[in-house]
Amino acid sequence: MSSLLHTRSLCNFLVPRNVFQASKASYKKFGPPPKLIVKGFPDQNKLKPVLKVPILGAGQKVPKMMRQRRDMRGCEEIHTKFIHQQYGIVALWGGELKFGHFEMMRNTINRKLDMNRVFAIWRVDPPWKSVASKGVGAKMGKGKGGIDHWVTPVKANRVIIECGGTLEFEEVKKVLEEVAHNLPFPARAMNQVMMDQVDNEAELIRQENTNPYTWEWCLKNNIMNCQYYASPYDIEWSHQGPKFR
Repeated sequence: MSSLLHTRSLCNFLVPRNVFQASKASYKKFGPPPKLIVKGFPDQNKLKPVLKVPILGAGQKVPKMMRQRRDMRGCEEIHTKFIHQQYGIVALWGGELKFGHFEMMRNTINRKLDMNRVFAIWRVDPPWKSVASKGVGAKMGKGKGGIDHWVTPVKANRVIIECGGTLEFEEVKKVLEEVAHNLPFPARAMNQVMMDQVDNEAELIRQENTNPYTWEWCLKNNIMNCQYYASPYDIEWSHQGPKFR
């Protein structure tokens, strides 16, 4: 019995304790990554060039328009949502876009984004409003000056550019923020999730508001003769709050 135990202990001593075992090679099949569903993919991915001067009809005289700052006042009520429900640039305030701004947006997006995986479309019209100006040192009088350039008026909450494709928002966010920073008015790069969050917060504030004396109610009911101090634009855009005047 003792010899048998001695033999087993000897065998245990001769067996190596730290034996390296190579892992067996195996084949793992991973499924494809989730594909982003793009709604209404356009025919051309890149932003198209816009005309510097609008095309007029045969024999049509070039119109000299008024300044009409009301074209930039208030809040946009139509073009405020994304068509493809992905990414874009939204104006936070009103302003005017010149031809140089269109070229800046087009060159930045077409050069810095992979247009094989992403597309971009315009959501604003090309320059259509004429701006007249007189030369430096010209005397007053003798009618309105000649047309200097053409612009596109933009209101607050207007979608300027819309992007989409198989790229994530973090991949296009830096380029869109660069474009928004170079615009002549405050703008913001947003995606569909951020836009829905803003709408939900505004609706939540409206539902939980317990104060019946709102900005719109006070102006339209002329509380404390406030219409004497308010402008017609305050009354017209009172349903949007005091921010849009």
